[in-house]
Amino acid sequence: MRTSHILLLCILGAVLLPSVICSSAIGPDDCCFKFYPRRVMKNLIKSYYLSDHRCSKAAVILVTQKSRRICADPSLTWVDGIMKYLDEKSF
Repeated sequence: MRTSHILLLCILGAVLLPSVICSSAIGPDDCCFKFYPRRVMKNLIKSYYLSDHRCSKAAVILVTQKSRRICADPSLTWVDGIMKYLDEKSF
């Protein structure tokens, strides 16, 4: 009787293990699927960071003074200008 309980627990653990492993998969946290369509004034932005390289779209994530995150297209000149402005401001 005791060995059947242990065997049942082992089978149950083997069945539940794949679902636990799949739900804790490590992936990118901040990916952008759409870009913000309008320009943002540079004095409203306090910092920026790049999206994870594993995301489908490369993006710049602008963080506003109120800690709101805005996805922006890194190829746009105004986004590049904000990045340069913040880099120069930090020195």
